[in-house]
Amino acid sequence: MSQPQPSVDVCHAAYMPAAPHGVVPRAPLLLSCVVPAYNEQENLEGFLRALIPAVQALTPHFEVIVVNDGSSDATHDVAMRLVNEMPVRYLALSRNYGKEAALSAGIDHARGNAVLLIDADFQHPLELLPEMHDLWLHGYEMVYGVIADRGAESGAKRLGTELFYKLMNSGSSVKVPPNAGDFRWMDRKVVDALKALPERNRFMKGLYAWVGFKTAALPFVPKDRAAGASSFNLRRLGALALLGLTSFTTLPLRVWSVIGGLVASIALAYGAWITIDTFLFGADLDGWPTLAAGIMLFSGVQLMSIGILGEYIGRIYDEVKCRPTYLVARDEDHSPLRDQA
Repeated sequence: MSQPQPSVDVCHAAYMPAAPHGVVPRAPLLLSCVVPAYNEQENLEGFLRALIPAVQALTPHFEVIVVNDGSSDATHDVAMRLVNEMPVRYLALSRNYGKEAALSAGIDHARGNAVLLIDADFQHPLELLPEMHDLWLHGYEMVYGVIADRGAESGAKRLGTELFYKLMNSGSSVKVPPNAGDFRWMDRKVVDALKALPERNRFMKGLYAWVGFKTAALPFVPKDRAAGASSFNLRRLGALALLGLTSFTTLPLRVWSVIGGLVASIALAYGAWITIDTFLFGADLDGWPTLAAGIMLFSGVQLMSIGILGEYIGRIYDEVKCRPTYLVARDEDHSPLRDQA
């Protein structure tokens, strides 16, 4: 197979050495496939039966780690049946902690010298696995998929996504590649770096960018879900965006500092004008509507700024409690790589 031509990771281009031209020495591939699953009873079995042959074409030494993120459907029953038929390690979390925690659980328990993160809904194309493997062999330590076309999404979601990445990358020294997701292949050194990060509020896209290493981007168009509906509704997406902004940038605090300065400057100028007007023309009773509107405006600005400050304080509160990111309720370890631990 000819060497693939990956997209350049523009966010790390300044730090990335010249693209490797030959295969670098690596140990034989031991691949851990992390598959987070939340309410995937209709997709899980078919996906694993498609994933395993695709991985076997790359290496005979692999494991599949299915992380059940507190599903409320029959995902647990399906997974328990499959662990006796397939080379699968099944982790059932004690409740729904969110996808970021499920990914962290899979990464923490992965034993291979390379780790593949892939969703169970068939939206991540298995056809890209050979290219990811080849790029890893040629020296890249993290290969990630970038959504090339969001045409199937609503206009509001596309606009919100674009705004999020602009805010994220304008206020942080860590540049998160736009439209990059959790579909990625990581070398063991990247996995160990992610495991060493102690924070509890884990915005994985930001953590992938923060650890750095040599990266390559592969554009892809997400496929339609084979069955079921995505659990990422507007509320969850908004919460994830807020987590990312408060975890990796202080831009909201800076914005409200600027707004506060502007409002204070306008208030001082207006106060000076009122004083001069009173000395020159005397006082009257006009302007009460303006005064009431001004009080309401300034009160709203203060409450919004306190709310943003509270978000950051809340993150600090979560971190200092030092609670684990997730709890594993059941671990069925049928992994062929269990002797590698």
